[in-house]
Amino acid sequence: MGKRMIGVVAGLAATSLILTACGDSGDETGDTGDSGAAAGKVGVILPDTASSARWENNDRPYLEQAFEAAGVDYDIQNANGDKQKFATIADQMLSGGVSVMMITNLDSPTGAAVISKAAAQGVPTIDYDRLTLGGGADYYVSFDNVAVGTTIGEGLLTCLKEDGVDSGPIALLNGSPTDNNATLFKQGYEAAITEAGFDVAADQSVPDWDNTKAGTIFEQMYTKANGDFVGVAAANDGLGGAVVSVLERNGQAGKVPVTGQDATDEGLQRVLLGTQCMSVYKSIKLEADAAAGLAIDLINGDTAAADAAAAQSVEDTETGESVPSVLLTPQAIFAENVQDVVADDFTTADNLCTSAALKKACDEYGVS
Repeated sequence: MGKRMIGVVAGLAATSLILTACGDSGDETGDTGDSGAAAGKVGVILPDTASSARWENNDRPYLEQAFEAAGVDYDIQNANGDKQKFATIADQMLSGGVSVMMITNLDSPTGAAVISKAAAQGVPTIDYDRLTLGGGADYYVSFDNVAVGTTIGEGLLTCLKEDGVDSGPIALLNGSPTDNNATLFKQGYEAAITEAGFDVAADQSVPDWDNTKAGTIFEQMYTKANGDFVGVAAANDGLGGAVVSVLERNGQAGKVPVTGQDATDEGLQRVLLGTQCMSVYKSIKLEADAAAGLAIDLINGDTAAADAAAAQSVEDTETGESVPSVLLTPQAIFAENVQDVVADDFTTADNLCTSAALKKACDEYGVS
């Protein structure tokens, strides 16, 4: 397999962080108890633990680090996929006097209800990673999600080209139909695939990004098509893993290129072993730092700095309104540049090189 031309992660748009005196966390929600801390508190609601390991393993600690470094009080909770719990957490945070609300919605209606309540109390809101359609959040921080999808599609095309395949049926296994990001991902990879002359032979979404459901859905797609797919565009590593499991049972793993996203340990291991052709790395630290920076600016009363940081915009397709945004650039990850993810401290070689086959692959591709 030849070396690929690898893009680099674009730098984060300049975000002004006003760092005040730091203090150790005083309780599990991050009450610094520091007299030098900024006046105010950030409430953060993460969506679940099932759709991706990132929320607890990466987003939470990065956000905590940023808030603690700035001496900002915070409360980070996870709704664990429960819409009622999401609403309850929001009510508790608002009644507890948070100054800024940051949410990753479970779906747009649930998120919009929270944003509406926050607005009624004069609390500014930040949509984190997922845009809440019809919500009217004050700011949005994410990656350019159409570009993420395009990176998935172009990655699949690269793998197909290396296999000498220039046409044929492609299966799309999309994320949750209630997640606007999933819609944007699909927009990107479907356009890349069809514009290259490939046919979309099967196209299904996976409710709630549920990996178990993904396996069942793809097995049905595979059976219906008699396994006649030259490639599979899976919208994240969890879905990609479900696809690979079906292909393994049918003796096709490594023969049919499969994509992913999030650069999870499991996804990167499959990339190293050749059963998943690529993943997409999104530096969650950059994303968390950008969102925390906006929240810190708002708590410090510096809306001008927040507005300057969120100099881009995204259209809310439900309302037609533009949402001030910070949009980051994704990176395609193939076996040849898995080390980039390790070098960025997103994971470690110890996490990836856990078997004889993986240690051999790590040695081959310079993962250390």
